[in-house]
Amino acid sequence: MNEVAKIIEISAASPHSLEDAVQSGLRKVAATIDKIQGAWVSDIKVRTTPGGDITEWRACLRVSFIVD
Repeated sequence: MNEVAKIIEISAASPHSLEDAVQSGLRKVAATIDKIQGAWVSDIKVRTTPGGDITEWRACLRVSFIVD
């Protein structure tokens, strides 16, 4: 049988790191979607203070999963 995959786009954020933003986003998706196959980061953004310090990391992810 052939498999069909679907791709969704999500946005995740973390005050700690880019890796934490990606991991927390994937965990949230995995709570409701089965058979996640992988993801790729399509965009990285940060929020900053007026002085230039990073206050939040943001990642846009494309997550693929197998459709039953």
